[in-house]
Amino acid sequence: MQRIICKESVAKVALQCYLCNMSNREPASAHHGGIDLESLKALAHPLRVKIVDTLSTYGAHTASGLAEKLGESSGATSYHLRQLEKHNFVREVEGKGTARERWWERVPRAISLENKEYRDSPAAKAASKIVLDEWTDTRERRLREFVDQGEDVLSDEWMDASTISLANIWVTAPQLAEITAAMQKVIDDSALRYRGQRVVGARPALIQLATFPVIDGVEITSEDTP
Repeated sequence: MQRIICKESVAKVALQCYLCNMSNREPASAHHGGIDLESLKALAHPLRVKIVDTLSTYGAHTASGLAEKLGESSGATSYHLRQLEKHNFVREVEGKGTARERWWERVPRAISLENKEYRDSPAAKAASKIVLDEWTDTRERRLREFVDQGEDVLSDEWMDASTISLANIWVTAPQLAEITAAMQKVIDDSALRYRGQRVVGARPALIQLATFPVIDGVEITSEDTP
């Protein structure tokens, strides 16, 4: 197992599953079936994925606030928010804002792309790739920001609480599935425990999990065993 140390400090960040589950306040395991195809296609736009991710990470925003944060026009973010609302990805915050300036938040549910029916649908595959590409780019950017800037902008307490960890193992597919489920449960339990928490000292944090076979690795066959 490798623990990667950043800039000669105790910087650490654990890698959580994000390619298949984007969890917000509810465990991904509660939504095994994944989202339906029409919802997936509605989400499959780079700006819409960015909007959902921003609301999930930073909390409620107005269309103009999202526009400023994402470098877009408020007309564009307002339009895409309405489309996301139709498919239950976002909702208006009750009792906050005005008719001219509405506040939006993520709907508390996981977004899962694990629906096996997608594997035989070219449209689903294309839509999934758009979503996954955007998620991956965002995760990689935030990890890089932590590696490059963490030691300079974060306190020792936050750096000590973070980790980047990697383990290389040989496993069968069922064994990897068992490991993934166990680690996902820890993440789900933590999401439920701290969902919506707004207390002194809290700030947005990212947990990532990636478990996958090495693409250029070779699976052992019966002929290869001693």
